[in-house]
Amino acid sequence: MTQPAIFFAEVNERQGLFHRRAILLGAFAGIGISALGARLAYLQLFETQRYEKLATSNQFNFKLAPAPRGVIVDRNGAVLAANRPNFRLMVARDKGMDTEATLKTLASFVPLDDARQRRLLKDIHNAPKRAPVPVMEDMSWEQFSAINVRAPELPGVTADVGEVRVYPHGGAFAHVIGYVAKVNKDDIDAIGKAGGVPDPIMLHPGFRIGKQGVEKALDAELRGRPGAHKVEVDANGREVGHDVDGDIPAVPGDEVQLTLDVDIQNRALEVFGEESGGAVMMDCRTGDILCMSSAPSFDANRFVRGLTGAEYRALSGYERKPLLDKCLTGLYPPGSTFKTMTALAVLMAGIDPEARVSCGGGMNFGGRYFHCHKRGGHGSQNLHDAIKNSCDTYFYSMSLRVGPDRIAQAARAFGLGQTFDIGIPGQKKGIVPDPAWKKRYFSKNEAQQPWWPGENLSYAIGQGYLQVNCLQLAVMTARLANREYKALNPRLIKSVGGKERPRGSDAPDLPFPREHIDRVRAGMAAVTDQSQGGTAWRASQLGLGNILMAGKTGTAQVRNYDSGGSRGKGGTWGLRDHGLFVAFAPIDQPRYAIAVIVQHGMGGSTAAAPRAREIMRTALLKDPELISGIQKPLPMPEIIPDTELDTVPAVSNVERTI
Repeated sequence: MTQPAIFFAEVNERQGLFHRRAILLGAFAGIGISALGARLAYLQLFETQRYEKLATSNQFNFKLAPAPRGVIVDRNGAVLAANRPNFRLMVARDKGMDTEATLKTLASFVPLDDARQRRLLKDIHNAPKRAPVPVMEDMSWEQFSAINVRAPELPGVTADVGEVRVYPHGGAFAHVIGYVAKVNKDDIDAIGKAGGVPDPIMLHPGFRIGKQGVEKALDAELRGRPGAHKVEVDANGREVGHDVDGDIPAVPGDEVQLTLDVDIQNRALEVFGEESGGAVMMDCRTGDILCMSSAPSFDANRFVRGLTGAEYRALSGYERKPLLDKCLTGLYPPGSTFKTMTALAVLMAGIDPEARVSCGGGMNFGGRYFHCHKRGGHGSQNLHDAIKNSCDTYFYSMSLRVGPDRIAQAARAFGLGQTFDIGIPGQKKGIVPDPAWKKRYFSKNEAQQPWWPGENLSYAIGQGYLQVNCLQLAVMTARLANREYKALNPRLIKSVGGKERPRGSDAPDLPFPREHIDRVRAGMAAVTDQSQGGTAWRASQLGLGNILMAGKTGTAQVRNYDSGGSRGKGGTWGLRDHGLFVAFAPIDQPRYAIAVIVQHGMGGSTAAAPRAREIMRTALLKDPELISGIQKPLPMPEIIPDTELDTVPAVSNVERTI
């Protein structure tokens, strides 16, 4: 039987379609395999290093490490702020960890009361996962060892060694140097408001930021550049090892050298004792600040570790304000120390310095009697006598002839009423009043206040609206004493990272004739001269041979005594007068100028001058050029030649006894 031809045609057609499809699929498969092979070859041959790095990054992490903070030293290299090892305990929240139980376990090794545990529990839960939260600083070696031995039993707990800031001299430099503390939310917010981005190191539990004084002003220079530790981690991100060779070393912060002298600063705090006030000493030749001490002070080391609420309340609530910098922030009426400026105004007004005013204990003006501090009066006084005796009546009378504008001009030329670029914040400008200032001050008041002539009298003796700080008084005195008659500027930061800062002696001349300044100096020399009977001669004797000190006392009242009272004597401490003293030495070759304010210390000659004398003695006895003139060798005894010994008659026992 014959088969239909169409059958073979259909078979052939199907086979051809199959073969075409097989070839097409094979081609696609070949292309895919070739592409995959090419990709694998590319990854193996050309991308090896990249993927090795990615694999390593999954195995290792880098933990930021703060750099050693820069050291702060005094003018002679004595350390004022440094770093020391610190055993610290930290806890990080991790998956499946019972944080509360962990803290209770730790409490058996380190002191953690219930209140402290509750605060830590909140901090740990608010922190990012596996971010360490400091639990305790300055652990003892026994505590550190006990926790490290039990580390496998305490997941999330780390006890390691870091660095902590230390201030060897406690409170002597607390206000100047300041202190460091943990970064808080306000610090982060302040950077954000300024348009910056917080440095990641600021979130590190061991990092500290400057909070006051030099530590704050030069924080960027002192903090250095952080490094990193290379650590091996498991699949959950837990640290299981440390690759020391892979660490990135940190760059330590710059060394900061101050112009302060550690011995003078310590002596200043010592002589204040329990009193409240400030002392600033300057080099009359360079403008360098040798001492800037505020009393009472506080231990900056306590702020580094962290104060309790009770400790902070005790410091802030104490009436003598240990947290207040009396040298820069505290403002006081200068009292009679300001009469040096009034004297310059008198001379600039063309008034004869030999013109005399009769002092009978005060003067009447505007229906009011203005007392002199000496009730019986000083008698006839010229300019020199008025400075020596601190005669209020003389300056009352002259202020009416001089006027407030000339007095203000002299005060501002000598540094009062201004701030200085000494490298740290916190200065208050104070007030040097004049009619224009008073008009501005009362501009918002509907009843405008003109400058009354009677205000001249209070102004002339350093009272009224006048407000200054201790640094300004030291600058005023240094400018008076400077032999080059320069408008010296104070300098506190000597160098940063070995680069010296501009000197304070690079300043213009004072806008006063030299003979006028010399007359004021002569009056200040008479204040401390025993032969002339100045107001401070008893309290200002240095006891250093022919090295003498010139100065000016001041007693500034803090309230009106028309209703009774005697300058606050025997009354409440906060209502007593302030005692002030400004001085320079030696008189013939001025080197050091000092200003001392004893808050509510009563008299300048009784409270401030003796303290200024002791601080000045310390500076003078450290000066190698001056000490050589004080410590003169004893004369050698006469030596009898050997040839003459036989000619000397023998001395009997009786004669020897006589």
